[in-house]
Amino acid sequence: MIVRNTLTALGFLAAACPAFADCAGAEGACEVPMGEYHIALPEGEGPFPALMMLHGAGGRGEGMVNMLREAVTARGYALIGPQGLQREGSRFGSTWSFHPEFEPIRDEAAYFEEVLSHAAEVHGIDREDVVIAGFSIGGSMTSYLACDAPDIARAYAPVAGSFWRPHPALDACAGPVDVLHTHGWTDGTVPIEGRVFRDGAVRQGDVFAGMEIWRETNGCNRSAPDEITNEGFYWQRIWTSCDAGSLTFALFPGGHAVPRGWADLALDWYEALDQ
Repeated sequence: MIVRNTLTALGFLAAACPAFADCAGAEGACEVPMGEYHIALPEGEGPFPALMMLHGAGGRGEGMVNMLREAVTARGYALIGPQGLQREGSRFGSTWSFHPEFEPIRDEAAYFEEVLSHAAEVHGIDREDVVIAGFSIGGSMTSYLACDAPDIARAYAPVAGSFWRPHPALDACAGPVDVLHTHGWTDGTVPIEGRVFRDGAVRQGDVFAGMEIWRETNGCNRSAPDEITNEGFYWQRIWTSCDAGSLTFALFPGGHAVPRGWADLALDWYEALDQ
């Protein structure tokens, strides 16, 4: 697999990759009443654990599947790429309805539940063994989903996207959750501290503030991490002494990207949750 360490436009990726991210062997996307999705399955018979990966702004579900299918299916996981919608009158392409100050264009929690239920019935995924991840605004969607509807998936792994300002209140999330947040140290599109643009209409959040929200949600006993690792490509800050759930903040020396080796990082983390 060719790993892209400087992925900045998921729409470009979808256009550049072969169109083999289909409906598990059938031509085209899988259709559900609220939208569509693409899926790639591992070899063998299910039920399969699944990674659902949400695309970034203007991206496509098949782009995420094309990029990650080899690494994910080799681990025995199904890979699901749901499709965002384009807001009427917008020139920025497909997006997700997550921002609490913007009018939603779809009930995304209901849509993701619909996709996962369909994938379980038709493609044999294990509905109880799902991790949801996302890149950029897909990471933001993942964060809000984990906060508002933590029971939809077993765990959540946003990449280069978190809450937006105004941040949710410290007691706003529905319940404890396992979260792996991955971010590039030099990300200029979604800086770790966030940024403000479009004359103040868009106010990205601070990832450190997001981690504080998760610590409060999970009842963590320490503000500082219980463990810090700085070996290899990723620098990780890990909270394990929480009443429920665990948190990992993984930084890497790069920009706005799904970094090299991320699929293995995320799946190793996910599989360790039950150990």
